[in-house]
Amino acid sequence: MSSSVALLAGLVVGLVGGVLVAALLHRSRRPDPQDAPPADGAAPEAVLARRLLDLIDPAVVLLDPGDVVLLANPAARSLGIVRETRLLVPELLELARTVRDGGRRRAEVSLPSSVVGGGPRQLGVLGVRLERAAGSPGPVALVLQDVTEARRVEAVRRDFVANVGHELKTPVGALSLLAEAVEDAADDPPTVRRFASRMTHEADRLARLVRELIDLSRLQGGEPLPELVPLEVDTVIAEAVDRTKLAATAKQIAIVAGGERGLVVKGVESQLATAVTNLLANAVAYSPEHTRIAVGARARAGLVEITVTDSGIGIPREDRSRVFERFYRVDQSRASRTGGTGLGLAIVKHVATNHGGSVSVWSEEGLGSTFTLRIPLADRAATPPPPGDAPDEHDLAGGPTAAHAPKGRS
Repeated sequence: MSSSVALLAGLVVGLVGGVLVAALLHRSRRPDPQDAPPADGAAPEAVLARRLLDLIDPAVVLLDPGDVVLLANPAARSLGIVRETRLLVPELLELARTVRDGGRRRAEVSLPSSVVGGGPRQLGVLGVRLERAAGSPGPVALVLQDVTEARRVEAVRRDFVANVGHELKTPVGALSLLAEAVEDAADDPPTVRRFASRMTHEADRLARLVRELIDLSRLQGGEPLPELVPLEVDTVIAEAVDRTKLAATAKQIAIVAGGERGLVVKGVESQLATAVTNLLANAVAYSPEHTRIAVGARARAGLVEITVTDSGIGIPREDRSRVFERFYRVDQSRASRTGGTGLGLAIVKHVATNHGGSVSVWSEEGLGSTFTLRIPLADRAATPPPPGDAPDEHDLAGGPTAAHAPKGRS
C-alpha cells in the first residue's frame, strides 16, 4: 500500500478507532428506559461514529471474534464485499484472523470482477485489532481503499520510463558509433561525409523524439489546456498539408484536400494542426511512391470528422486496437528506417481527448486504412458518433474508399 493510502487509512483508524468499540457496545446493549436524552441535544458518541463512517471514502468493516460483520459503511457495501453479516472475500477473512493474532497488518487484496460486478479491483487494506476494557477479544477493523487506478498509473509510468530509455538509447548509441567512425576516417573525406549524413539523420530523430515527448507531457496535463476558441477546420487542414508537403513531394505523393468547407470547431489551433500533421506524416512515411493521400472534413452528429486516407499496406487486425498506444509500432524495423518514434498517434489521441473528441482507425490489409479525428462542432452540442463508422468515397475529395494505414505507424 502506498504511503498516501497508508496515511489515509491511519487517519481513519485514529479518528474512529476509539469510538468503534463504543458504537459496538451501543448496538449490542438493550436501551434502558431510564436513559435520559443528552441535555444539549448532541448525538451520542456511537451515532456520531456511525455518521463519520458513513461519510468517509475508505471502506470500513468491523468484524467480531467469530468473523461476523458488526458494522460496514456504505463504501464497503458498494464494493460488494459484504452480504448481510458475512464478509465474502476469503483473503480479507484471512487477513482479519492474522490481525486478531498479531495486532496490525497492511496488505493489498485483489477483488475479482465476480465480486465487484465490474472489472477486477485492487484494494489497499489496513487491519487493526481494537481492544476491549476487560481484556476480552475485541473486534477487528478493516480499512480498505481502492488503489486500482493508482496501480495502473504506476504501471503506465514504469512502462513509459522504460520505453523512453529504450528509444533514446538507439539514436544516442548510433551517434556515438558514428562519431568514432568519423574520427577513424578523418583522412577519407567521402567516408566522413557519408557518416556525417547519418549523424544528421540520427540527430534529427533524437530531436523529434524529445520534441514529441515534450508535446505528450503537455497534452497529458503537464500544463493547463489553453482556452478553446472557434477555429476554421479549413485553416487547420491547410496548415497540416503545408507542413507535410515537402516530405510528400520527395516521394512524389499527392495530398488531395476536400470535403465540406466552412466548418468551425472550438479548440487550440496549434494542437489540432499537430494532430492532423501527425496523421498526414504517417501516411507519407508509409505510403509507396507515386500514390495519393486524401484529407477531408465533414459535419456529422454534432462533430467534425477529419479523415486522412493513404495508400499504405494496412494494419493487421490484431494490432488495430493498439496503434494509439505510446511507443507501439507494428513493424519495428520499418519504423526505424523511417525515423518513427511511436508517439505520433498517441499525441493525436491526447489532442482528441483534450478537445472532447476521439480518434479511430479503419483498416484492411492490402486495402489500406482511414484515420478519423472527431472534434465537437463549435455551434452545437456534441453527440457520440455512430460506432464502427467508416467514411465512404464521397466523404473525401477524389479520395479512395479507405486509406491504407501502414504498418509501424507512430
